Amino acid sequence: MESIYYVLTYACHRKCRHCYDTRFRPYVRDELKAVVGEGVGNYRRIIANLPDTMTYLDPAHPNADGTPSERIGRIIMAGGELLIDPVREALFYPAMEAIREKYGARGARISMQTTGDVVTPKILDELRERGVWMIAVASLDDYHVGMEGTKREPFVEKLTHMFESAGFSSVPDPSSGRDHLTEDGPFYVFFGAQPGKWISELWPRGRAWENGLSTATMDTNFCSRWSGAKNFLNHGVAGSEVAIEPNGDVFPCCLKTKLPIGNLVEERLVDILESLKGHPVFEALNAGDPLHMGASMGWTDDDFIAASHTATPQGKPYANLCIGCDRFHEEMLGPVIRDLRQRRLASVNAG
Repeated sequence: MESIYYVLTYACHRKCRHCYDTRFRPYVRDELKAVVGEGVGNYRRIIANLPDTMTYLDPAHPNADGTPSERIGRIIMAGGELLIDPVREALFYPAMEAIREKYGARGARISMQTTGDVVTPKILDELRERGVWMIAVASLDDYHVGMEGTKREPFVEKLTHMFESAGFSSVPDPSSGRDHLTEDGPFYVFFGAQPGKWISELWPRGRAWENGLSTATMDTNFCSRWSGAKNFLNHGVAGSEVAIEPNGDVFPCCLKTKLPIGNLVEERLVDILESLKGHPVFEALNAGDPLHMGASMGWTDDDFIAASHTATPQGKPYANLCIGCDRFHEEMLGPVIRDLRQRRLASVNAG
């Protein structure tokens, strides 16, 4: 599989106003113990139920004979913030080690996301020892306190020096001709919800939604972008990615559909995806075409468009396909997902 986005915990030292999930926030005492404990209690079963191999075929980069080249996929580990205490030692490092036990030293590329403000030289050494392939600093935007405008420049300079001193290299510019996806790293990269970038409009989720920050419109199709649902069923081929929550729930996109498609504590990921292939709803999502996901169940384009319109918590008109997708899940898709799950579990038990 090309990419798995695995959120290990909701524990974070920040409570950013643009976050896509209200559960990402600071926790203390028993709450902190419980939220970290959820990840600790589940990560081994989740990792055991990931694909047997993390390789995938990439037709865009053919071999000399024209066949798709085989590449090594990425497991992107995220929070919350994985580098805070007690997440780092109790959960993140053991999960990294479990991935290496499953796939070997070069069987999967381990990437991680961090805000970057808790990175230290010691932590970088520990990450290298555990085989990290990339560190993505995901806080370079005006929504992160202290990172507004030029305030982020000293931060980037400091971290760049720290990374380079620890043996990390910047992800090469595409114009260099290098393909870093074929290189062993380790790399570092900076990004954020900046204007004109990947998710600059912000998903209509979490605190971003509560604070009325999403600027997405009906013309904004998050589903067709990277980390949307497009190609999620095509495991084993370039373009496929799913997202996992700390309890094992799995989703076809990072912003998460209203309902999970399965749970990796009790099922294998490949079994879940195979069970959805051929179903018109999930094939529409796989095509990055949420507008037509309800056609086989009686929802016309007009029905979906109407369901995609709502108002923000501030009372302003808002419309986006993700809203229609949420309502379709709530009104129509729940029984379908439950039935598919029951069939899978029955098949496993019969076997």
